[in-house]
Amino acid sequence: KFEFCSARDACTYMISNLGKMAEDDLVAKTEDRASSASVSNDVLPAHHTTKEADASDTKVVDGNTQTETTALLNNSAQQPQEPMAESKTPGRLKQICACPPQGILARMITYGAAVVLIWAMVWSITGQECLPGGNLFGILFLFFFAVMGGKLMGLIKLPGLPPLPPLLGMLLVGFLLRNIPSVSDLIQIDMKWSAALRSIALAIILARAGLGLDPKALKKLKAVCLRLSFGPCVTEACIAAVLSHFLMHLPWTWGFLLGFVLGAVSPAVVVPSMLILQAGGYGVDKGVPTLLMAAGSFDDILAITGFNTCLGIAFSTGSTLFSVLRGLLEVTIGIAAGGLLGIFVRYFPSKDQVKKLYYEKYLLNMQSEAW
Repeated sequence: KFEFCSARDACTYMISNLGKMAEDDLVAKTEDRASSASVSNDVLPAHHTTKEADASDTKVVDGNTQTETTALLNNSAQQPQEPMAESKTPGRLKQICACPPQGILARMITYGAAVVLIWAMVWSITGQECLPGGNLFGILFLFFFAVMGGKLMGLIKLPGLPPLPPLLGMLLVGFLLRNIPSVSDLIQIDMKWSAALRSIALAIILARAGLGLDPKALKKLKAVCLRLSFGPCVTEACIAAVLSHFLMHLPWTWGFLLGFVLGAVSPAVVVPSMLILQAGGYGVDKGVPTLLMAAGSFDDILAITGFNTCLGIAFSTGSTLFSVLRGLLEVTIGIAAGGLLGIFVRYFPSKDQVKKLYYEKYLLNMQSEAW
């Protein structure tokens, strides 16, 4: 009974205190509202007077009216920007000149050390091929400086223009290495190795283009794709052949050789650009990236076939009809082999194997390069 009474008294005490606190809060709020209203009534005339004073203090500088308050605001807005601009440059200098190195310098040292270690490993196996004048030395040397040229070209940013492509830096490095006498003597790559590497690079680029195609968009735009691939290539080849025959007095066969070289689309430029646009969602609804990649691939196939056919006609001692049929036969065999290899990759590796996608990509790339 004593415990029940003490609990009851405690509850009544708490409820009474809460009521008093609520009443005190209401009184405080009403007092704050009354004080704020009186302050606002007192401030309004002062505000009008400050406006009149500001209007009387306006100064005309170079035909533009400016008050003292706006000048102070402009100065206060401009002052904090200077330390920010100054703080960026010391941060970059500290990052470049740091010990141990950081940023771009650290990446360059890391890449250089990786290339040296790869060269040392391959040299321990092949020996003479990795020394200056060997094929592997030339390939590693060219690869390292081409990557560095692409990275440096990506760092160049012109105002109002998009960033320059790394491929341009790689091409410039190739021109420089070929035309510097002392360096070109060190880089000696056999023609068979060079032709094989170019074929492998073309196969990889076209495989990337094929993997990036949208089947639905390609099926819808198949007629446009054929017109866009065959029309420009054949037209450019014919115009170049006619002009080279009448202006440079080249034979018709050599004129068409030149025309198919000039009419071919560069897949190293088109395919990566279209993949970037497709990843960003540009033109995907209308199938523009798929259309351009497929048309560029067919354009290259047509240009390569026409070039090989004209080359066979120029240097063959047999009939011209056999050279033309040989080019068509090569295209037919390539389509049949590609279809069979595609069916093989569809069923092997099977669905229950681990890392199925990884093995599919590996088999597809190796088949395209080996073929």
